[in-house]
Amino acid sequence: MTYLKRKADAFLRDWKRDPGRKPLIIKGARQIGKTETIRIFAKEFYESVIEINFVTEPKYKTIISDGYQAQDIVRNISRIDPMKRFIPGETLLFFDELQEFPEIATSLKFFREDGRFDVICSGSLLGIQYKRIESISVGNKTDYVMYSMDYEEFLWARNRAGDTEELLGDMLEERPLSPLLLQAHNALFTDYCILGGMPAVVRDYIERDTFEGSIATQREIVEDYREDIRKYAEGLDQARILHVFNRIVPQLGMENRKFQISKVAKGARFKDYFACIDWLADAGIVNRCYCMQFPELPLRGNYDETKYKLYIADTGLLVSMLDDEEQVDLRANRNLGAYKGALYENFVAEALRKQGYDLYYYRREDSRLEEDFFIRNASELLPVEVKANSNQAKSLKTLIRSERYGDIRHGIKLHTGNIGHENDIFSFPYFCAFLLRRWVQEKGPLS
Repeated sequence: MTYLKRKADAFLRDWKRDPGRKPLIIKGARQIGKTETIRIFAKEFYESVIEINFVTEPKYKTIISDGYQAQDIVRNISRIDPMKRFIPGETLLFFDELQEFPEIATSLKFFREDGRFDVICSGSLLGIQYKRIESISVGNKTDYVMYSMDYEEFLWARNRAGDTEELLGDMLEERPLSPLLLQAHNALFTDYCILGGMPAVVRDYIERDTFEGSIATQREIVEDYREDIRKYAEGLDQARILHVFNRIVPQLGMENRKFQISKVAKGARFKDYFACIDWLADAGIVNRCYCMQFPELPLRGNYDETKYKLYIADTGLLVSMLDDEEQVDLRANRNLGAYKGALYENFVAEALRKQGYDLYYYRREDSRLEEDFFIRNASELLPVEVKANSNQAKSLKTLIRSERYGDIRHGIKLHTGNIGHENDIFSFPYFCAFLLRRWVQEKGPLS
């Protein structure tokens, strides 16, 4: 089976090289490639790998029966399976599906103090249990968040790794892409949006060179998410979380993509559903974009927690959840704008989140001014407008020109066109969204 290179590979190598490394917890949604990535890394760097899956091997939940000291746990693991080898300095303990047995996180402190064995923990839905895990392992672990494959990782899978630096160079120099490169990436970008970044979907696409089976695999993953909600959510929240999840795509198709609790179920109230949205966000299933109270710095804390948009964390999964008619328009006509621009917005939200950005938008209640996203550089706030058509970016121009918005002097437009710079607006094709953080860092002060 072909292994698809991931950005987590480099992180894991750096972690291994650090002489002061702590036990590592890798978080992320279901089926994004966490387990496979850890296994590939472990095979390369360790003579012995002790992998324990607390879902498929619940017998190992007894390993803490004598306490949390490293030696006690190692002894109990070897009692259950005497074939496992514990070689000091050459052994990785890999605890998978940590959400099924969060108590093991208490042992991380003792493994760190012991120092003979490296430890990596992973699992889906860790966000749900994470407050508990954090409280019993604070200061004794390193965290890393994995996502489904981003556009750059998709390019790696397509043997186009060299394109990243070429795209970034053109963005920094404000140089339009060559017609050949623009055409190639428009096609690749459409394929990526349809497929998404789930490794199983991308791998089949690469190996078969067709879309055969992609939608079936995507829909199986979506159904697995629903099953996780039924399994891990508690009490009344199960039905409420499912109601929210099932209403995200229809609400994204509305002109005003603000998520409205009142449209989830009859008589639904914010206070009854807020924790349900937290659950989906913590599980890595959705990305939440808060409405800013006013477009100014700082970003954090400057938002209304009752107003937000919800995006599916992987755009390919969103595509698989569309109605059949929208599927036909998208797949037959390669029309990403078919769903009223929601796919473009969802892709950009996903790309920003995978770069480590929190998501914010702004909508002025007394006018039609609305801006899709905001990022920042060292000195100013940068609104990001996502255009599903060739219309002018009116809100972007208003924010830049008005003295009312003192922290905004430039803006970014993502569109179907080429790279450009006019009237303090930097324009980039949608597929360049994955490079925005690097562009901001390397561009420096804007002029």
